[in-house]
Amino acid sequence: MLLAIDAGNTNIVFALMEGADIRQQWRLETDAAHAGDSCQSWLSEALEGAGVDAAAIDGAIIACVVPKALQPLKDTCAALFGVSPLVVGEDGVDIGIEVRISSPGDVGADRLVNAVAAHHEVEGKCIVLDFGTATTFDVVGADGAYLGGVICPGINLSLKALYEAAAKLPLIEIREPENGRVTGGSTEEAMQSGIFWGYVGLIEGIVARLRAEHGGITRVFATGGLAGIFAEHTEAIDCVDRDLTVKGLRLIHDRNSNQDNP
Repeated sequence: MLLAIDAGNTNIVFALMEGADIRQQWRLETDAAHAGDSCQSWLSEALEGAGVDAAAIDGAIIACVVPKALQPLKDTCAALFGVSPLVVGEDGVDIGIEVRISSPGDVGADRLVNAVAAHHEVEGKCIVLDFGTATTFDVVGADGAYLGGVICPGINLSLKALYEAAAKLPLIEIREPENGRVTGGSTEEAMQSGIFWGYVGLIEGIVARLRAEHGGITRVFATGGLAGIFAEHTEAIDCVDRDLTVKGLRLIHDRNSNQDNP
């Protein structure tokens, strides 16, 4: 079995995979992974609770955008499974696509992994929209090359900034305004409308501009926890796949394993 680890700024996703199938997933706050011993203990308990023998895990791969979390995660894989994980972005790890921008090393590992997964799903140019700590839009060429993208403040980050900067504004949850109305009848409703319909407008506007800039876009993927709620309210999103990053990690692991064992 393979353990695919997607370490973002807010959460780390641990996905246990048998072939292309995701058997189990767990989430851990990224800050908690900075301490190696606590990460090992937490993951060991999660595996035990799911009835998974750690000895059955014979491979691991990590996409990490938080430098402090990387070494504890590598140590965890070595301690629990006796494996040295592949790390996307490290020398010798072939992701199978070209990064066609001026500074390839600046692209977050998760965005490249998403590009790999999206290209595997569809032939032709596509866009990946990822709702994470940041909201990102990435363009994948017809040949699978990563062509660049857009980074916007994430929704939760925007709400937190608004709450902290304005004394009279409450901290609200992200949901569609009641009855789909745009005009809010209270401060809370006005905020919900602003964040929800504001991001719908952002999605539609950026996707439209990317389509105009890169002719021949065949599909727009959305991933991340909030992908579903927004996809229901805009035609700019064609497909929601919350497991896109994990699928990309599996593809990269398979590619490198096959190279090691032709």
